[in-house]
Amino acid sequence: MTLSVRTVLSVLGVAFTAYLAVGGLAWRPVPHPLLLIAMLAIYLVTTWLCIFWPARQAAPDATAVLTAGLSRRFVLPGWAAAVALAVAAVVPSVTWYAAGPESRLESFATWSLGGLAALMAIVMVRRRPWVAWTGVVLLTAAATIWIGLLDALTLGAVGAVVWVGVAQLLTWLVDRAARDTAELTEVQRHASEWLASQEGRRRERRVQVWRALTVAGPVLTRTIETGGQLDDDERMRARLAEGSLRDELRGRGLLDDDVRRRLEAARRRGASVTVLDEGGLDGLDERGLQTIRAELAGILDQAHSDRLYIRTSPHDGIAVTVVGRSRSADDAEESVDLWHEIAQPPHA
Repeated sequence: MTLSVRTVLSVLGVAFTAYLAVGGLAWRPVPHPLLLIAMLAIYLVTTWLCIFWPARQAAPDATAVLTAGLSRRFVLPGWAAAVALAVAAVVPSVTWYAAGPESRLESFATWSLGGLAALMAIVMVRRRPWVAWTGVVLLTAAATIWIGLLDALTLGAVGAVVWVGVAQLLTWLVDRAARDTAELTEVQRHASEWLASQEGRRRERRVQVWRALTVAGPVLTRTIETGGQLDDDERMRARLAEGSLRDELRGRGLLDDDVRRRLEAARRRGASVTVLDEGGLDGLDERGLQTIRAELAGILDQAHSDRLYIRTSPHDGIAVTVVGRSRSADDAEESVDLWHEIAQPPHA
């Protein structure tokens, strides 16, 4: 069975505080024994409550996700912190009162110095530093009043300051380590994303080079062999190859096999075709792109314009605009004879 850091620390905290409380049971006859037992019970209940009570998460962030146990920013509820502070103020004084003047320096009367120091260290770990230090001050003040400053320092007040200070230092160090881990993980994630994007670009360039060689290679070979003296059919193939390469470079997002065949058919009948993808398709999934390409292929299948302009649209709701222009026999200027807007797919 795998145990979390928090579980192990909780078990250790229970064992240690129980050990400290046992010292309060080894007492000889005192004026108010029931008060001593009550203070021990209140201390143990409060301490274990502070250890086990479900925490309120202060600020969820990458640190909380990447690390567990101490490094997660879990804060002791305010009411529980107030109870712990009240215990620190009341239990020592009542314990010394119950032990009587003759027994106030005995271990069963001074156990509260170590016990309350442990409680304040737990409160510190649960991210209530002001409450913890206030409890240490109250504990030291009560000890000074009941047994004197020198005895208070000798029997546990100094240890309380050390324990709470070490607890605060440890939580700070763990939090800093967790932040460094989160930052390192974020840097590694960005590096992985950059490497993945570079690999994708390299693959894309290889595909583009392969397609260019496939389309233009035979035409270039024939041009070199004939010294540029091409017949009409070869010139047509060269023009189609040039247009196909432009389409691949400028508007690859709009292309599939059907669209490519219809663009080639338009050029074979003599039309000038311009395809531009200027980012209007960014964010679309493959299904949305297939819907747009199918509609574009249908438009091109029915187009008879002399010039075709196919561009992605930056406007919301419109994915692609197709414009056709032609010149009639008795008109010196071209006029628009085709205008079609392809809407963004509903699921985009």
